[in-house]
Amino acid sequence: MQADSSLTSIAHVIQLAVAPVFLIAGEAAFLNVLTNRLGRVIDRGRAIAERPISPTGREELELLRSRAKYVNRSIACTTLSALLIVTVIILLFLGDFLAVTIAVAVGSLFVAAMLVLLIALILFFLEIQLATATLRFMIPHDPDLDLTANAIEKK
Repeated sequence: MQADSSLTSIAHVIQLAVAPVFLIAGEAAFLNVLTNRLGRVIDRGRAIAERPISPTGREELELLRSRAKYVNRSIACTTLSALLIVTVIILLFLGDFLAVTIAVAVGSLFVAAMLVLLIALILFFLEIQLATATLRFMIPHDPDLDLTANAIEKK
């Protein structure tokens, strides 16, 4: 009877841990997106730095520097969120094995992980806004290049 109870208990903890594991998988995919964006920012900065830097090039480098800062901070926050979720999973198992109440710790860590992930997403949004500003900065307005839905319908 004791073995069945332990097995049921562990099975229940595994069920509880499945959602956080999927969250970590999502955060890993998000980290992949962020590192790819950072790589592109770095590549663009190197391309600009290889040629004589004009005032326009300096402005673009400043925008790239800001973008890299946002992406780096977003990576740090996403990584911290994943670490907090891993800690939640560990606490779920330890709480079961040691038969201690961990509800407050688990809840607090999960909320902290979500808040840090929220910050990461906001930073990502800000970086996207800067990237869009960079695009507007690089391409002078040309009605022939307008790819909005209204412009396409008119053509």
